[in-house]
Amino acid sequence: MPAPRTLGRLSVLHSWAGIVTGLLLFIVCLSGAVLVFRHEIDLWANPSLARLPRSERPAPLDTVLAQLHQRYPGATVESIALPDAVNPNYFAWVRERGAPAHRRTKVALRSDSGAVVGPVDNQLGQFLRMLHVFLFFGPRTIVGFLGVVMLVLIGTGIVIHRKILAELFTQRWGRSPRVVLSDLHKCTGIWGLGFHLLIATTGAWMGLAPLFERGYQYLSLGTAAESMASAAARQSAAAAAAIAASMPSLDALHAAAQRAVPGLRTRQVSLRRWGSSTAEVGFGGHLDNHLGSTARVEFDAATGLLKNLRDPRSRGFWSQVDSLMEPLHFGDFGGLALKWLYFMLGLSAALLALSGTLIWLDMRQQRQRAAQARVAAPAHGPPVAG
Repeated sequence: MPAPRTLGRLSVLHSWAGIVTGLLLFIVCLSGAVLVFRHEIDLWANPSLARLPRSERPAPLDTVLAQLHQRYPGATVESIALPDAVNPNYFAWVRERGAPAHRRTKVALRSDSGAVVGPVDNQLGQFLRMLHVFLFFGPRTIVGFLGVVMLVLIGTGIVIHRKILAELFTQRWGRSPRVVLSDLHKCTGIWGLGFHLLIATTGAWMGLAPLFERGYQYLSLGTAAESMASAAARQSAAAAAAIAASMPSLDALHAAAQRAVPGLRTRQVSLRRWGSSTAEVGFGGHLDNHLGSTARVEFDAATGLLKNLRDPRSRGFWSQVDSLMEPLHFGDFGGLALKWLYFMLGLSAALLALSGTLIWLDMRQQRQRAAQARVAAPAHGPPVAG
């Protein structure tokens, strides 16, 4: 059992970690809870897309790409999202000629014919994702740091509230607002403990792991290798701008990707420098009967040669762990019932951040009132005898 001084320090750490990050944690947890339904939200916000027919045999990728080039001549098609269990349509992200690199248009296409429907006007789901993952001003390491703070809050909360089983059903509704909030805060934390640990751990991993990976690569390869890579990238870009090439069939490359990674369920096709001699294409998605979400196959599109293959089933332990982080964090692997469970538990995490902040503010007001009462007490005390 920790000493009283240790408990006091942990309580101070718990309070200050919560109050400093409380608003950001509330925003991240609330947006994350709603983000579970991001695909359904996009369809709800664009009812015309939800009414389009779903095809059991979607149009070929070559047809989709040809329709995009016909509708947006001279534009760069950066990626194509395939129809899935929720979305009945193709979606493509297009950067029109002369547009800044960060400005892309999301375009919907029919799954049966590949015909362009038009730009997607309402992207509420993407708005929520930018809020949850990047807080709009990014980078993602900020949200990763909040995941670490959430783990600290969970750890200190477990030590501070040692009588977990006794407090499991404690909710004194008839008491003062602070007592009601305090009981609600503890009960919510206890009942959602496993989920909150999962969300905090996966969020911290996805936000901070790339930072450590880049640091390791920098220390391993050094600045010389980085300079050489930058020079090679500039030369490739120049060659791509100067030399055009006839592209192979996108569907043929897709078939080759599925042969390279059996069971690949492609969700996204990324295109880089398409139409040039340095064109590349990548196929990423899930695996049949596997939770991992980071399967990916990349080709030199001009030659059809395999450049990179990522199959979590055949890689090391940490690669397999990394492949589990995103599906475990967003809960998009178990159907609608699991999404509703993630939504409710995500709201409980937001409630923890909100109730913790309100409890701290109420205690602060009580301390201020007590201090004012002590200062005023001598002025209203009994008269002193002469």
